[in-house]
Amino acid sequence: MAGRGKPGISVRKAPRQARSNQLVDDILTAAARVLAEQGAHRFTTARVAERAGVSVGSLYQYFPNKASILFRLQTDEWRQNVELLCGILEDRSKPPLERLGNLVHAFVRSELEEAEMRVALADAAPFYRDAELADDPRERATGVMRDFMAEVLPDLPVDRREIAMETIKMTMSETGKRISEERHLSERSEVYADAVADMFCAYLDRLSANG
Repeated sequence: MAGRGKPGISVRKAPRQARSNQLVDDILTAAARVLAEQGAHRFTTARVAERAGVSVGSLYQYFPNKASILFRLQTDEWRQNVELLCGILEDRSKPPLERLGNLVHAFVRSELEEAEMRVALADAAPFYRDAELADDPRERATGVMRDFMAEVLPDLPVDRREIAMETIKMTMSETGKRISEERHLSERSEVYADAVADMFCAYLDRLSANG
């Protein structure tokens, strides 16, 4: 609607004591359950407060509206997954292609474990689509992936490395999505993850040989 500003998304105040941290954790846990059980369109601060066992006033001390809660759930998910996946790629105690295979398996497992919440958050996205994230964890993921590609393909031109990186990211994303949504695929998720990892490794081997 013309003239509408961006919704107030930021946390109203940061918790400073253990008790306050626990309250925020309780609110977010309750919010995740309400979202999963009742969906984005029945998600309200009143329902979250009731499930968390706190007053709406206490909830509003930390979250100004439902959009801020939903956005926090989404960004927490992004951060958790980014730290997991970046940790795998940055572990130089293992050979690069082994790390890539581990990355694929970890990503697919994550998609399966959090499929229900991801669907709910996707439905909720319109409530916070105008929110701005100052420190987007996905930017860190892209930087780590870019460094990994430079390690594996040091002689390949940068533009070709970028194409290879985007190809891997898109393929992995679509694979995880399909496996998490289709039961006959999810039941053999490890087999499909192995196949995708093998394809990625063969693809990088070919690029390295031709680079």
